[in-house]
Amino acid sequence: MVPEIHIVSPSEVPYYRQVYEQIRVAILSGRMARGERLPPTRELAGSIGLNRTTITAAYELLENDGLIKSHVGRGSFVEWANRVDWESIIAADENPPAAPSALISFSASRPSEMQFPLEEFRATCREVIDSKDAANILQLGPASGYEPLRRFILEQLRSRGEAGENDDILITSGCQQAFDLIQRVLAPRGETVVLEDPVYPGVRSVFQRGGARVIGAPVTLRGARSGVEVDSLERIFEKEHPRLVVLTPNFQNPTGTTIPEDARKQIFELARRFGVIIVEDDLYGGLRYFGEDVRAMKALDEADDVILLGSFSKIAFPGLRVGWCVGPKHFIARLSEAKEASDLHSDQLSQAVLLRFAETGRLAAHRKKMLAAGAERLRACIQSCEKELPEGSEFTRPEGGMNLWVRLPEPLDAAELAARAARENVSFTPGKYFAVSRPQAHGLRLCFAAMTPENIRYGLQVLGVIFRTEFARARKQRREPVPVLV
Repeated sequence: MVPEIHIVSPSEVPYYRQVYEQIRVAILSGRMARGERLPPTRELAGSIGLNRTTITAAYELLENDGLIKSHVGRGSFVEWANRVDWESIIAADENPPAAPSALISFSASRPSEMQFPLEEFRATCREVIDSKDAANILQLGPASGYEPLRRFILEQLRSRGEAGENDDILITSGCQQAFDLIQRVLAPRGETVVLEDPVYPGVRSVFQRGGARVIGAPVTLRGARSGVEVDSLERIFEKEHPRLVVLTPNFQNPTGTTIPEDARKQIFELARRFGVIIVEDDLYGGLRYFGEDVRAMKALDEADDVILLGSFSKIAFPGLRVGWCVGPKHFIARLSEAKEASDLHSDQLSQAVLLRFAETGRLAAHRKKMLAAGAERLRACIQSCEKELPEGSEFTRPEGGMNLWVRLPEPLDAAELAARAARENVSFTPGKYFAVSRPQAHGLRLCFAAMTPENIRYGLQVLGVIFRTEFARARKQRREPVPVLV
């Protein structure tokens, strides 16, 4: 039967993807049987308070994955194809994995809830509620955020040279709200915005929805320290005259790449020469497992006009939705006005709890454990990619973050293979969802942070068998002579 759909809002995951994931899991787990009819899109949309087009998009994705089939005038039905017959491909792999019994997801770029220090967090909440300032915290507050937290973050950033005396800070509901506000203030309809290509789709969609013209700058995937191509940026700046460029210099989502310091300096000089505003998204910067830190672009000389974004979502608790935006005081004032028009008042309780969690040293202790766990998961992912991916594959080797990018050899199509993998209870996100100006048919993102090393290795075993088998089949078809019709 169709599961009860639960929508998380706000969330980095689009609503249609949330609907898609929940129905997909119900099909793959057997809770929805082959031939079972799904509710009409209008009916399901009304029951969960979403737009009909959102449900239509979720159904289209399910049909693309081969999980449902839509019939005009009749509706949509579960169309789960048979699972891969692992016994038939033993010859292609000496140690084929058994068919998985539970979903293994490489799809979600988020921390593992297994790592959450719940007892310490409960204690922190009690301390905030029991404090003498509890009544003020629960009162209305400024749209710019809880003042003690604003001071705390600014002091930390200034100590690292990542904020100057002319900078101010705005607390946001995660980085996604910061991007939305930046779009409204700096990139309204008709403005040109340069994004990394591939890029996290939430960044792309927020500017596109606002009517901005979006251009992708290719990301170099070689090595751990690579990132956006400087030469391509220069050509784009010279030809397109963009208003701003959005970069994730540390452990970019989806590729995991890091821009080297010399390239950061070159990009900064280019932006200054062409009058382009830099938005530096440092969402993953606190998750370095190996190597040396690289100075933030905001820390470069005379970088007061660089806008820096950060968040507690990846190093603490995504559900609290606390991020920040740092930039020149005049800009933060404009951003605060835009925020006040939409939500008027920030959630001070979440901000006060996070401040207490940080000031007591609990955040630092939690981060230390996350870094150790993240390093172990990243090693497992890289080692499994080395072992399992087919000949001709390329993949990034990040030094931190939560994501790794794979480029499969031609003619493999990641979206088609995702449907195959889903039938074996393993999910990943195909590259086409991250594309900006260039197709990413052969690419895919693997998110490793939320899984145990055992599940990472097991999941990549499954993917490896699927990828190698399909690659061998494709090569065989290429070698076979085409029959001549006479």
